[in-house]
Amino acid sequence: MFMMTGKGKAQTCNGTTRRDFLQAGALGAVGLSLSDYLHAKEQGQVDPAKDKKSAIMIFNLGAPSQIDTFDMKPNAPKEVRGPFQPIDTASPEFQISEMFPMHAKVADKFSLVRSCYHTSAAVHDAGWQMLQTGRQFSGGVNTPHVGSVVSYLRGRRTDLPSHVVLPEKMGRGGGNLPNGQSGGFLGKAYDPFELSADPSQENFQVPDLLPPQEIGEVRLDRRRKMREVIDQTVADFEASENAKLLEGNFESAYRLMTSTQAREAFDLTKEPRAVRERYGMTRFGQCCLLARRLVDAGVRFVTINTFLTVFDEITWDIHGSKPFTSIEGMKKNVAPMYDQAYSALIEDLAERGMLDDTLVCNVAEFGRTPKVNPAGGRDHWPQCFTCYFAGGGVKGGRVIGASDPIGAVPAERPVDPGQIAATIFHSLGLNLETELPGPAGRPFMLVDPGKREIHELFA
Repeated sequence: MFMMTGKGKAQTCNGTTRRDFLQAGALGAVGLSLSDYLHAKEQGQVDPAKDKKSAIMIFNLGAPSQIDTFDMKPNAPKEVRGPFQPIDTASPEFQISEMFPMHAKVADKFSLVRSCYHTSAAVHDAGWQMLQTGRQFSGGVNTPHVGSVVSYLRGRRTDLPSHVVLPEKMGRGGGNLPNGQSGGFLGKAYDPFELSADPSQENFQVPDLLPPQEIGEVRLDRRRKMREVIDQTVADFEASENAKLLEGNFESAYRLMTSTQAREAFDLTKEPRAVRERYGMTRFGQCCLLARRLVDAGVRFVTINTFLTVFDEITWDIHGSKPFTSIEGMKKNVAPMYDQAYSALIEDLAERGMLDDTLVCNVAEFGRTPKVNPAGGRDHWPQCFTCYFAGGGVKGGRVIGASDPIGAVPAERPVDPGQIAATIFHSLGLNLETELPGPAGRPFMLVDPGKREIHELFA
């Protein structure tokens, strides 16, 4: 984080000394310029007719059990089918778990893909990387999050960043790998804006929208002219790569920090109490409501982490033994807040006429083992899991693909993370043949050759 206007000194990574600069934690999330977007448009990399499209990615950190949620196997042996019963939904094509009665009411608006899989290691951060970037972390190549790619190719619409992650980036996953929530090889300028706050708290505020305490002798209304008061001692810093990044992004960071539009978009007190309570006064519930507000205000991509780590809180990671929860514990501790918030989001978007232009995709790093383990839980299983999609041109109430009789492997229409990424890009009007500036400036395909969108979702 850069600091401007303080009285002290600070060191850059190359040892150059500079005056403390404007506190601008938002610098890494402000997106690209209009000229870059126009260039992408000219090159056919983006479809201008879909410029209104946005996306909300709900990442179900910890990984739900496909068999206990959206791909139930009531006729399987007891050690496979688990304790829950399937219930009918608003879609005549599928049933889902009794844990999700509110999902059932909006099932005509989302479609299930029951044949997802990946071939990476069965560790959380490997799956996080694959499902958010479409690729495995390999050879030191850190592929950008799909939302960061959207930021690069589409740019921002307003003073708000083009990609926001709520409530904050993922923590540790146990595999010591990148978690997929960065700009990757596109650079720090395309990292998502990180809320770094819990919107369910009574005194919720966004840290990066607050004036810095270090305002000192340079007043807020003079920050645009702050370079005029910096003396010759910063000459070396001005020549550095950090300064070039700063020069390109300072104006955008200033706009965000001083924008009335941005402050209002993040201000949940603008919502009626009944609306907030419909989403649920939980961290996840209020993040879903905030995501709707941000998309309505012009943010192109919002990533919501249902949880932040698998180590310090109860999540979808239902191994059974402590500190994890069991299959039955999932029904009590996780499912209710998730069911309430997701259904509220879908209903709200639909009622406001926003769903057609907003893709809502629910993904996770893998599934869970078909057989219940001795502790009453299920373990990691990347061989088969369910993701689901609503809005953004997706036809609701459908099932794409199928798993085998015990939910262990895809039996029909296997879908991998590259195809999921392609589906998101397709919904947002990006040309899948686009080349990105990869490591060392080498061309890097938007998706791997042969990867296409899940066309059945849109047909």
